[in-house]
Amino acid sequence: MRIMGLDYGAKTVGVAISDELLLTAQPIETIEREREKKLRQTLARIEELMEEYQVEKVVIGLPKKLNNEEGERCEKTREFAAMVERRSGLEVILWDERLTTVLADTVLEEGGVAKKNRKKYVDKVAASLILKGYLESLKM
Repeated sequence: MRIMGLDYGAKTVGVAISDELLLTAQPIETIEREREKKLRQTLARIEELMEEYQVEKVVIGLPKKLNNEEGERCEKTREFAAMVERRSGLEVILWDERLTTVLADTVLEEGGVAKKNRKKYVDKVAASLILKGYLESLKM
């Protein structure tokens, strides 16, 4: 069994995949689109990756505010999650993702990735951090 982690953004979706033992989360790719509402190709690519990696469950980061309130991004993320669940038939779990993008940027900075190059990696690294958090919760 593998689990897919997604970091859903206005113009990108970061993708990560667990190993079969559910111990690690690897960043796979960042899916880009020109406009926020243009999701058909994004969803098709996610489905391709689900099939390629034989995914059985999906974890999507829920971008709550620091005070735990949900804003407009949470609403859009919930709509996206419903689309993924409907199209794939897989269980979709929403996971609190507060500060994962900030942490992902820090990880890349500490790894020596130049600031101008971090943008192309940050979303998939954030997806792996979201997935890692979920995987760690399974061990408790």
